[in-house]
Amino acid sequence: MLENTQINDIIFNMSNFLNSNLFLENFKKACNSLYYVDKSSFIEDLIPSINDENRFICITRPRRFGKTIAANMIASFFGKVDSSELFGNLAISDKKEIVKKHQNKHNVIFIDFSQNVEQNDTFDSYLERIVSKLKSDIFSAYKNLNLDENLTLPDLLKECWQKTNEGFFFVFDEWDAPFRFDFVSEKDKKHYVDFLHVLLKGQAYVEFAYMTGILPIKKYSSTSDLNIFLDYSLATQEKYSLYFGFTDKEVDFLYEKANKKLVDKNEKLTFTRDELRKWYDGYVTESGVHLYNPRSIVAALNNNQLGNYWTSSGPSDEIFNILKLNVDEIQKPVAQLLAGESVNCTINENIINSKNTSSKLYVFSAMIVYGLLTTDGNNKVKIPNYEIMQKFDEALQENNGLGYINQLAIKSSEILDAVLNEEEERVAALLEFVHDTETPLFSYNRENELTAVVNLAFLAARDSYFVTREDKSGKGFTDFVFTPKNPSDDCIILELKVDSTPQEAITQIQQKNYSQRFSGKIGEVPFYTGRILLVGISYNRKEKKHFCKIVEGYKVKED
Repeated sequence: MLENTQINDIIFNMSNFLNSNLFLENFKKACNSLYYVDKSSFIEDLIPSINDENRFICITRPRRFGKTIAANMIASFFGKVDSSELFGNLAISDKKEIVKKHQNKHNVIFIDFSQNVEQNDTFDSYLERIVSKLKSDIFSAYKNLNLDENLTLPDLLKECWQKTNEGFFFVFDEWDAPFRFDFVSEKDKKHYVDFLHVLLKGQAYVEFAYMTGILPIKKYSSTSDLNIFLDYSLATQEKYSLYFGFTDKEVDFLYEKANKKLVDKNEKLTFTRDELRKWYDGYVTESGVHLYNPRSIVAALNNNQLGNYWTSSGPSDEIFNILKLNVDEIQKPVAQLLAGESVNCTINENIINSKNTSSKLYVFSAMIVYGLLTTDGNNKVKIPNYEIMQKFDEALQENNGLGYINQLAIKSSEILDAVLNEEEERVAALLEFVHDTETPLFSYNRENELTAVVNLAFLAARDSYFVTREDKSGKGFTDFVFTPKNPSDDCIILELKVDSTPQEAITQIQQKNYSQRFSGKIGEVPFYTGRILLVGISYNRKEKKHFCKIVEGYKVKED
């Protein structure tokens, strides 16, 4: 015969939202991953907020930055479903007093607002379904309290608190998901904010409330309805920042772990640690710490292949939909971003509540929130990494509504074709087009401005090449290296000169043996089987002309 406590455990485990075992099972799966990173110290940082006036926390991050894993972890630790075995080997287990006082001692209401959407064609039916399920959980768990079925959800929770002296933890994942549903109107959005306001604000039964999402609370709360929440974003708030995303040290650890796993199978990783950095690093906290997108790192290590993992998880036209809000004003700064440059722009994440969506400030602030840009210090923004750069390239080449920058993207396909066909004059002429537009971007007063224009000119190359700048090769650093994704395609090494000749650029490539990177070791068949094209590009400021020379390099062959 089961004891009452055991019966209660079964009821809780079978519930939808209240002390359910669903979040525990999800966190368990995350912990069992080969590439799990222990972030349980986050729990210790949250303890001071429990039953405090500042017990309402909202963490906002771009997609796939570990928000859901953190939410599942918090619910699993505090909720009344036994999680002692799961946390036994994690960092928080060393905090004996916290474990004794808080682990599995709280009633947790966990709701993922991106779920429970099926069979709903109105917002009212969606919200009613959630409320109905939660009320059912409460009646099942507190049968002995003889609760009134006609009570509203807040009154029901209040009565439970008054009769048991136990409050509730609220953990809401994807709090902003309803705003992305097709069936949600502007009136519904206000209704949803009002629902959260009545449920949480001023309620003594709330021991702690934790929400995550992409959009800041102020995006949809122009009044004071949800000003109880403290917003913590990646770009503006340092607190909690290291618990979302992977640090360099953590990626080092995961890289070595993946490498060891493959070595044990007589295999090896197909990319270097530095290549992993170029692809996925770039997000920066307020204090300057670099973070990587966890989804991309884990996927690359699991698949042993670099690729677009995070960006493929969202709409392909996401960038275009933001850029088209202000095509005229942002064409030049976007072109500079694509050239690998940083752009001056003060960021205000709260402005995305503004109705003036056509301002440059709105466009770039929205891109920061969605993770498409990152801050670079001193009021500057930039494209974070190679993965996001490819997403920009894709958007610009596919959408002809982006004016000048779309023309650049189209012309870039022609320039790559001209290089591969060794059409020197055509390459020079196309570079003239990129530089001599009706809105010139650069004056070529410095060589790095020529570098920026060449970067723009070869946008399309990123579809089939890994493009790196100032890469160590041979006896020096090359300006550009185009490494083919298909080993049978041609390799390209490109050197730039201002007020010099393209032949001098070619000579520098040859003398410093830049082509060595594609040649392989003596006696081995080279991994890359296509040609090695050496490309010298120069600009004469007096004549205001570009010049190009292309020759074939050499490859070490098998004896």
